[in-house]
Amino acid sequence: MTGETKSPIPALGVVGPTASGKSALAMMLAQSLGGEILNMDSMQVYRRMDIGTAKPSRTDQALVRHHLLDIVEPYDNFSVAQYARLAEQAVQDVYARGALPVLTGGTGFYLRALTDGLRLGGVPSDAAVRERLKSEAAQAGGKRALFERLRKAYPAAAAKLHENDVLRVTRALEVLELTGKPISQQERPADAAPFRFCLLGTTLERETLYRRIEARVDGMLEQGLPDEVSALLASGVSPQAQAMQGIGYKELAPVMLCNAPLWEAVELMKRNTRRYAKRQGTWFRAVPGVVWLDMCRPESMMEALRIAGAFWKEAKA
Repeated sequence: MTGETKSPIPALGVVGPTASGKSALAMMLAQSLGGEILNMDSMQVYRRMDIGTAKPSRTDQALVRHHLLDIVEPYDNFSVAQYARLAEQAVQDVYARGALPVLTGGTGFYLRALTDGLRLGGVPSDAAVRERLKSEAAQAGGKRALFERLRKAYPAAAAKLHENDVLRVTRALEVLELTGKPISQQERPADAAPFRFCLLGTTLERETLYRRIEARVDGMLEQGLPDEVSALLASGVSPQAQAMQGIGYKELAPVMLCNAPLWEAVELMKRNTRRYAKRQGTWFRAVPGVVWLDMCRPESMMEALRIAGAFWKEAKA
């Protein structure tokens, strides 16, 4: 029947800072509720980048079906709009099989793309504007200058980005230049994702989180992250590639290419991860409707299961 309104598809989201227990919680919920996990991390989409992205183990992937992992080569760019298209289809496919879609990861833009139907505002790219902005960014001091331009024009957008995130900074400036309005004020596309989310957030006391971050970085080194970075560079992946801007890769690339001190790179990795976790916490705290769970409390896992179970039961009724 034309004009019929479809019920929104239910989906569970598990969000929070890195190393706060998202993956373990998502695995437990997916196993308990008959769910499938959809990646919501912008680095885990890349093939051959496993250790530095803390990608789910082969064991976990065998226990629970995972989606949106290993879908892009590390020398390719991958946009939020591309993720939105793939994720929307994946959520629909999972639900059509009678399973609960469980999305987990720490990339806020990916969550917004699905909750708000954001596809970078739906504004088509202008090649001339984009190339000019990229050229400006490549000049000495260019990244900082572009970031300052965005900060003055639209402080709210700049607060959610880092000046080294050239791709998103230039895109935000491009949209502002083309339309006179920031991405957040663009009209949403008519086909905005018809999903209904139950959002759970994982949190830890700061010192506990930082200790876990330190241990995670040390563990990545023991698992062979330097060899993983070296193999990527040897295969022809540029150190300037979008994928290589991820934490762990951008710090270790100079070690492999220029014999920079490993200990300095490791300390930088830990510092950058702590800062990233802080930005993630700020981002997700601003998302309405997130139920926050203190992962230091043993009862938080059962509380999450109760909330998610009630949501899924009601959705299927």
